[in-house]
Amino acid sequence: MIQIRRASINDAPSIALLGRITFTETFSEYFRDQKDLFDYYELTFDVSKIRASLQQENNQYWIALWNELPVGYAKLKIDSPIESIETDNTSQLQKIYVMKEFLDQKIGKQLMDEMMNSFMKSHRSHLWLSVLKSNIRAIRFYERTGFKKAGEHPFQIGKESFEFYVLSFEKEKDTM
Repeated sequence: MIQIRRASINDAPSIALLGRITFTETFSEYFRDQKDLFDYYELTFDVSKIRASLQQENNQYWIALWNELPVGYAKLKIDSPIESIETDNTSQLQKIYVMKEFLDQKIGKQLMDEMMNSFMKSHRSHLWLSVLKSNIRAIRFYERTGFKKAGEHPFQIGKESFEFYVLSFEKEKDTM
C-alpha cells in the first residue's frame, strides 16, 4: 500500500538515504570519477543539511511510503526565481525522486499530485524545475503534467558537466 504524506524533521535520515539511492540510480553512469559522486552526496544528501532544509518555511517535503518503507520524496521550494522565467513569482519543484523499482507504481505521479495541489493553493504564478536533457522518461512525465520548456542551463558536479532543460508550469490567470 502506498502512502504519501508531508515529511517531518524525523524523516531527514530517510530522505537523505533516498536521495543517495535515487541519485545513484539515475546519474551514476555519468560519473567517471566516483569521488565526485560521493562528494556530491556529502554536500547535498547530508542528514543535518536535510534536517535544516525541512525546518525552513519556504521548503515543503513529501515522502512516499510503500508498506511503511520510504521509497520516494518530493521537495517544493517557495520563492525560487530563475532567469529563464520572466517573473520572480515562482516556486521550484526542486526534487522528485522515486526508487527505480517503484517507478511503475505511479508513486511519482502521486508525489507530483500532492506537490501540485500545494502549488495551486499558493500565490505563485509559475512552477519550474530542471531535468537532465537525456532523461526522456522524466521529460515526458513533466510534459503530461503541463510543463513546457522555458530554457536550458548547465550544471557542474566535480569534473562532470550536465545539460538541463528548465521546464515551467504557469497557472491559468483565473486560478491565482
